[in-house]
Amino acid sequence: METDGRPEFGVCAAVDVHYLRTGGARAAAVLTADAAFAHVLAERTAVVPRVPPYRPGEFYLRELPPLRAVLDDLCGLGLLVVDGYADLDPSGRPGLGAHAHAEFGIPVIGVAKSRFRTATHAVPVVRGSSVRPLFVTAAGMPAADAADLVRRMAGQYRLPDALRRADTLAHRSAHSQHDRPPAPLTCADARNAAEADDRLDDGDV
Repeated sequence: METDGRPEFGVCAAVDVHYLRTGGARAAAVLTADAAFAHVLAERTAVVPRVPPYRPGEFYLRELPPLRAVLDDLCGLGLLVVDGYADLDPSGRPGLGAHAHAEFGIPVIGVAKSRFRTATHAVPVVRGSSVRPLFVTAAGMPAADAADLVRRMAGQYRLPDALRRADTLAHRSAHSQHDRPPAPLTCADARNAAEADDRLDDGDV
């Protein structure tokens, strides 16, 4: 469904993962009711004590367990934005985003800060005053639509604010008070926030 030409996804999550020296990983998610990530509903983090070691071509095996943990029991999730690539070449060789799309069954946008040699299909997106593009790919939605969403995401800098915030949360101290089980976000919470967001857009509040 679309509102004023903007697609509606339900709850949208921007996520990042930081790997710990102990062999585990901390994932962070910034949650909103709008694909522009303009009005944050909640932030959550989750720590996975152990993740598989890095293997070339199998990065997703490390990334998916902490993402599962931080998104567990989240109601109404409809869009996921990851730091990286959805697919790695024009033939569709799966990257993290494609594996996350298969895992969660929702559209996934990959926002990469660096060019990947074989990802010649990635859509370059320039934001803010930066002259360096982001490289946008997608799974479960057209890459051109994903790139348009990334252009309009909140923030004046090259990287959208939601991804910047997720990165900050994921890198917090291991003793941070944020390292606790994710608080539930009920369907009513998401619905009420979406309705409030619509009223803001309409100028009613």
